[in-house]
Amino acid sequence: MNGILIVNKTKGYTSHDIVAKVKKITHEKVGHTGTLDPLATGVLPLLIGKGTLCSKYLTNHDKKYIVILKLGEKTSTGDSEGDILEKLNVDINIFNDVENVLNSFIGEQEQIPPIYSAIKVNGKKLYEYARKNQEVKIEPRKINIYSIKILKLDKEKNEIQFEVKCSKGTYIRSLCEDIATRLGTVGYMKELNRIEVGEFNINQAIDVENLTENDISKKIINIEEIFEKNSSIELTKRKLELFLNGVNLTVQNQNGIYKVYSENKFIGIGIVKDKLLKRDIVI
Repeated sequence: MNGILIVNKTKGYTSHDIVAKVKKITHEKVGHTGTLDPLATGVLPLLIGKGTLCSKYLTNHDKKYIVILKLGEKTSTGDSEGDILEKLNVDINIFNDVENVLNSFIGEQEQIPPIYSAIKVNGKKLYEYARKNQEVKIEPRKINIYSIKILKLDKEKNEIQFEVKCSKGTYIRSLCEDIATRLGTVGYMKELNRIEVGEFNINQAIDVENLTENDISKKIINIEEIFEKNSSIELTKRKLELFLNGVNLTVQNQNGIYKVYSENKFIGIGIVKDKLLKRDIVI
């Protein structure tokens, strides 16, 4: 099996748990393109077999989430797993400002990542500082919020459910805290469901409970399909032999990533740069 499997991660599983499970079933090398916290659910793309070689093409994807923000309480981790640090009464009039506040986050901006994250500062992950109650300067990072909209307001529970599409590197826990601050209160991320990663969405996903060899083989997206929008190059038998041996071939194609075929059979992926075709992935 070579390609990408989209898994619908449920609560309680770590990304590592699911990687280990699929590895045991397929007996192939398995990786993922972006971790999800145990609390989070939704789209987890797994790279299987030679699909792991596609990782470099799949790491900068935009993402879409459905989020529940709990207002009036601040936690140590920015989500429901942390200790409650602060409680504030929530004025019901806050909900009249939600749409305007959400819209104010659309666009490029700088965001300070949460202290409970795996970002490294001076060789240590931020959560290592947090666990030892050590102070550390966290530098803001550039992110982009492409769209954000209200899905539901629950005034009795002081909760806002919203959908957000954002760039890679956006921390939804920080976004939730920032939204609450702009509303004049505190808050934390109660639930997080990732419904899209790039072109992969929740409708393509297989549930964790259905991870069998047969179901995986039916749902896996092969390497040819991953690059279905890329142009192709056809090689003669002689050029194919050279290509497979790692020889760069002279071509007239523009720079880019190409599907490579010979006698209409998919061979793999090649990269053209300055009129030279270089072997990249061979299935």
